[in-house]
Amino acid sequence: MTRQKLLEAALDSLAAVGYSGTSVAVVAARAGVSRGAAQHHFPTRTEAIVGLLADVYAGPLFRAALHLWVAASTEEPLRQQIVRLESHVGRQVHRTLLEVLEVDERTPGVRETVQGVLDMVRGLGLADLLTDDSTRRRGIVRQWAKILDQALADAR
Repeated sequence: MTRQKLLEAALDSLAAVGYSGTSVAVVAARAGVSRGAAQHHFPTRTEAIVGLLADVYAGPLFRAALHLWVAASTEEPLRQQIVRLESHVGRQVHRTLLEVLEVDERTPGVRETVQGVLDMVRGLGLADLLTDDSTRRRGIVRQWAKILDQALADAR
């Protein structure tokens, strides 16, 4: 419950004031929880972003998309539509993540780093299909957030 409130508050904050205006304290206040509770769940705002993405890719919309992808692998007319749609959605998600993180993909390594995060959360979504992988996923999200923080700091 608290984790979901924090994720929603982080998304609201990012949309309202951007990455630079979003802090753990701001997210905690928006969620109506203590800063300590927020830091327990998400020590950094980057972790909140990566956590939100991981939760989306472990959710029902991604599962539904996977069923369509599997069907499209053997049905050519469906495949053409899914490839076109996936290309559009993939570009939009990539651009949105660049905006939320306030980074420029023309900076060497940023495009690949952001795409790597998206590929990683997609893989975590696949790992969650057969069993609840949420505990392991949280540890991976924490580590990837640290890697992303360092990569983006180097890029800035």
